[in-house]
Amino acid sequence: MLLLFVASIIIVDTLVGDRGLLAMLRARKTYDELTLAVARQRAENAHLREEARRLREDPAAIEEIARRDLGLIRPGEKVFIVKDVAPPSPIPPPAAPSPRPLPPPAR
Repeated sequence: MLLLFVASIIIVDTLVGDRGLLAMLRARKTYDELTLAVARQRAENAHLREEARRLREDPAAIEEIARRDLGLIRPGEKVFIVKDVAPPSPIPPPAAPSPRPLPPPAR
């Protein structure tokens, strides 16, 4: 009987203890989430490094950002502002003519 009690305590401790199966599963999930977050951050850092390099070395990149974000233009260029106009409301189709009564038959 004592052996059965000790065995059950060991099994419970193995499942829910500080180093048990449930704790290991939680730790694995946290590890996977953190690994994914690190991978995202590394990808974003690589993108930002590439953008910074382009801004240092490529005048076209600077011009692109100046035009897109700041709305700047070159001397002599003209800017056309096109306003969005709501489409006209649909015209209802013409009503069908009412049927005319037939003339009386000829005698």
